[in-house]
Amino acid sequence: MVDTTAAAPAADHRSDRIVEWDAVELSDAIAQRAVSCVEVMGAYLDQIDRLNPQVNAIVNLRPRADLLDQALAKDQELAAGERRGWMHGFPHAVKDLANVAGFPTTQGFFRPPFNAPPASRDALAIERIRAAGAIFIGKTNVSEFGLGSHTYNNVFGTTVNAYDQTRSAGGSSGGAAVAVALRMLPVADGSDFFGSLRNPPGWNNVLGMRPSFGRVPGLNTDVFLQQFGVEGPIARSATDLAMLLQTMAGYDDRAPLSIEQDPGSYGQQLEADFAGGNVAWLGDLGGYLPMEPGVLELCERSFETFTELGIEVTDHPRLPTATSFAGNADLWPLFLIYRHWLMGSQLATIHRNPTMRAALKPEAIYEIDGLFTGADGNPPITALDVYNASVKRTSMHQAFRKLFSRFSLVALPSAQVFAFDAHLPWPATIDGVAMSSYHRWMEVTAIGTLLGYPVINLPVGFNDAGLPMGIQVIAPNHQDLTLLQLARAWEQRTGWVQRHRPALLG
Repeated sequence: MVDTTAAAPAADHRSDRIVEWDAVELSDAIAQRAVSCVEVMGAYLDQIDRLNPQVNAIVNLRPRADLLDQALAKDQELAAGERRGWMHGFPHAVKDLANVAGFPTTQGFFRPPFNAPPASRDALAIERIRAAGAIFIGKTNVSEFGLGSHTYNNVFGTTVNAYDQTRSAGGSSGGAAVAVALRMLPVADGSDFFGSLRNPPGWNNVLGMRPSFGRVPGLNTDVFLQQFGVEGPIARSATDLAMLLQTMAGYDDRAPLSIEQDPGSYGQQLEADFAGGNVAWLGDLGGYLPMEPGVLELCERSFETFTELGIEVTDHPRLPTATSFAGNADLWPLFLIYRHWLMGSQLATIHRNPTMRAALKPEAIYEIDGLFTGADGNPPITALDVYNASVKRTSMHQAFRKLFSRFSLVALPSAQVFAFDAHLPWPATIDGVAMSSYHRWMEVTAIGTLLGYPVINLPVGFNDAGLPMGIQVIAPNHQDLTLLQLARAWEQRTGWVQRHRPALLG
C-alpha cells in the first residue's frame, strides 16, 4: 500500500484549497504528487457533503469508503509510474442521461416500479473520460428525459441555482453546471438538445459549450437521425473547457457521422488575436423573441469586451433568409417538427405502456402527442413533414453560410429570462407574452441547435437581484477552437467566473 502522506502538500495545498484550483492546476498538482488522489477525493467529498444538500446537484453518490479506495488505487498507480491522463484521480459525476458502467441511468424518470438497472458499459464519451483517469463518484441531476430547461424530476427532486437557492438551475445539465459553479466537481460533462450546455452555464456563471455536431461522437441506438443532441463540456475556465472537450472529442467508427478532424491539443492553442473580427448581434431578432427586462441590456454591456478585443459588433435584428427558409417566421415551426419527431420517437416505447405514460411529466406527453396525435393545433408529424423540414433546415444553413461570409461570429443572449422561481415548472409568460409550450421560452437556443454549429456560453454579469446571465456565441461549422480561444480572451478581460463567487462558497 502506498503511503499517501509521503508527499504531504504545503499549507496552501490543504483540502480547503484543493477544490478552488482550476482543473489544470489540480491535474498538475496530482501529477507532481504535491497532493494525493486520496486527499483530492476527500476534499471534494467534503465539499459535496457541505453544499450538495442545499442545491441537490449530485445524485446517486457512491459511498465515501469505496471512493477513497479507488483514489488510493490511483495513488498506487502514480507511485508505480503510471498516470492514465490529465484527469488522473479527478472525482467526476456524469450527467444522468449518459451511461456509466455500474451506475443506473435514471434519466430523471426510472424509479420503482420502473427500475433502471446498472449500465453494463460506458457511453462513448464517458469511456474517454474514464481512460483519462477520472473516478466516477455519482451522477449529476437532470430534468425528466432531459426535457425543459429546469432540472426537476420525481426521482431525485429539484436542483436549484448556485447563486440563489430559490431559483432554477436551468436544465437539463443543471446538476452539472451547479456542481462546477460550487466547486463540487473540477469539470463536468453535459449534453445539449435545446440549450442544455448554454442556459444552465449562463444561469450559474460558468462556461459551457455545445460543440459542432460530430465533434463528440455518441453511440446511440440510432446514429444517423439523432443530429440535434450533442455532448460537451462545462468548466470554470477556458483551458479546463478546452481540455475536457479535447478528451471527449475525436472520430470513432461506431459513430459514422463523427468528425475525423483530430481534436489536437485545444488546451495549448488558446492564445489568439481577434483584432479585425466582427460579430452579428441578433439580440431578440428585432422584437420577435420576448425577453425579460434587463436581459438584453446586460448582454449588450458585453459589447465593451468585444470592442476591447478588437471585435466590431453590428446589430443584425433578424435571422438571415434563403430560398425556403423565411427567417424568424420559420424558426419555431421548424424546430417543433424536429423536436416532436425525435423526442416523441425516443419516448414511443413508454407511450405504448399505459402505466408508464401515466407517470410521465406533461413535457414528455407534449412531445409524444406532437408526434402521434398533434399538438398546438397542428396535425401529427408525417414523413413528408420531416422531409420538408430537412429542406428548410438546409436552406437555413445556406442563409447562415452567407451571413458568416460577412461576420466572424454571431451572438444572442443565452436565455430569454433570468433564472425563475424553482417551484414553477416553466415560465408561463415573458414580459406579458404567453408562452405556448413548456419550452417556447427557450426559443433563443433553437438557432444553434438547428444549425449544428459550435456555440459557447460566455458569462456577461449579473442583474440587480444578483442573478447571472450569459451570451451565446455561434461560430462557423467546425470552428470549435475559435470559440475556445474567444473564451480564453474573454475571461482574461472580464474574470466573471473568478471574481464573482456564489455566496454558498463563503
